[in-house]
Amino acid sequence: MNVRDIRQMFPILDQEVNGKPLVYLDSAATSQKPAPVIEALDKYYREYNSNVHRGVHTLGTRATDGYEGAREKVRKFINANSTEEVIFTRGTTTAINTVAASYGRDNLDEGDEIVISYMEHHSNIIPWQQVAKQTGATLKYLPLQEDGTISLDDVRETVNGNTKIVSIMQVSNVLGVMNPIKEIAKIAHENGAIMVVDGAQSAPHMKIDVQDLDCDFLAFSGHKMCGPTGIGVLYGKKKHLEKMEPVEFGGEMIDFVGLYESTWKELPWKFEGGTPIIAGAIGLGAAIDFLEQIGLDEIEAYEHKLAAYAMEKLSDIEGMTIYGPKEASKRAGLVTFNIDDVHPHDVATVLDAEGIAVRAGHHCAQPLMKWLKVSATARASFYLYNTEEDIDKLVAGLVKTKEYFSDVF
Repeated sequence: MNVRDIRQMFPILDQEVNGKPLVYLDSAATSQKPAPVIEALDKYYREYNSNVHRGVHTLGTRATDGYEGAREKVRKFINANSTEEVIFTRGTTTAINTVAASYGRDNLDEGDEIVISYMEHHSNIIPWQQVAKQTGATLKYLPLQEDGTISLDDVRETVNGNTKIVSIMQVSNVLGVMNPIKEIAKIAHENGAIMVVDGAQSAPHMKIDVQDLDCDFLAFSGHKMCGPTGIGVLYGKKKHLEKMEPVEFGGEMIDFVGLYESTWKELPWKFEGGTPIIAGAIGLGAAIDFLEQIGLDEIEAYEHKLAAYAMEKLSDIEGMTIYGPKEASKRAGLVTFNIDDVHPHDVATVLDAEGIAVRAGHHCAQPLMKWLKVSATARASFYLYNTEEDIDKLVAGLVKTKEYFSDVF
C-alpha cells in the first residue's frame, strides 16, 4: 500500500490551511473523497442525469443501471445474500431509525427489553429511546470495562429471555474499541433477540461479512468511506425486511395505489420512497471500487500501525489522558484524548492554526462522556491517506498547545 500515491488521489489534501499544509485528522466525522468518486459524480450529472426505474429512455436506463449496479457492489462488499437485502438510505442515522420505527414498533411490547451500550453514538440511542416510549419496552445498557471494552460475561448477564433487540456499534467513534459483534450476536440469538449493528466506523476500515457476523441488521454511511454525503445503507435479513412496513410513503415504493388502500413494491424498493439518492449511490459504488482496489485488509493493518504510532507518541506528552484501550491492537485508527487544564475546543483551535484538523466536543456520545467523567474530548482519527508524519505534526502541535496555555495561565 503506497500511501504517497494514495494521497495524490485526494485533491483536497493538496492545500494550505492558515498558511500550513493541511493535516486532516477528522475522518471519523467524514472522510475525504478520492478523484474516482468525484469523477463518478461529475460523469453522472454531466452525461446521464435522470430519474431511475420510471423511464424507458436511454438516460433513464443508464441511471437505473448505475444505481442498481451500486446496490450490487454494496451486496458484495458486505457479503449479503441478495440485493433485496440492501436498502439505500440517507445514512447510518436513517437506517437505524428505520429499524427502530418499523421492526421495533411492530415487535416490541411492554416488558420487552432493548439492550445497547454506554459507548453508543446518539444515532443508536435516541431511536431506541423513542420506540421504548411508544411500546412500553425497557431500554437497558451494557456496562463497560475500565478501558471501555465490552465483556461477553456482561453481555450474558444483561441479555435474557425478555431481550428482543440488541443494538451495538462495531467500532466506537470515541474509544476506538472494536466490539466482538459475532459473539454478541450469538448470545442475542440464543435468547431470541435480533442483532443490530452500527457499522458507521467499521465499514470504511475493515472487511465486513454480514453472513459470518450473523447480524440481523447493519447500518453504515457512505461519507465516512470515501463516498458522498447523504447516502447510506441498511442491510437487513430478508426474513425481517419482508415483514416490516415502510416508514416513508409516496412515489417509487408503491405497487398499486387506490383511493383508500395501497400496496408496496417488493424488496428493496418498498423502503426507498421518493426519488432515490441516485448520484450518492453511484458515488458510493465508486468508493467501494476504490477501497477494494487497495484492499480492506491492507487498510485495516495500516491504520492499526498508525494507531500504535500515535499511542506511543502521544503517551510521551506530560498531562495527556488517552481514552480507550491502551493496547493499539485492541483499537481502530483513532485516538481520543484530553490535555490537563486545556479545554478540547482550545486544543482544536490551536491545532487548526497549525493546519491540523481534529474533532473536539462530545462526539455525539454524551452518555459516554458522562461515563468518562468529562464534558468533551479531542479526537484524532486516521484513514488510508494519513502518515506517521501527520502524527508527528499533531504531536508537535499538541506540545505547542500545552506550552501556550502554560504561559497564559
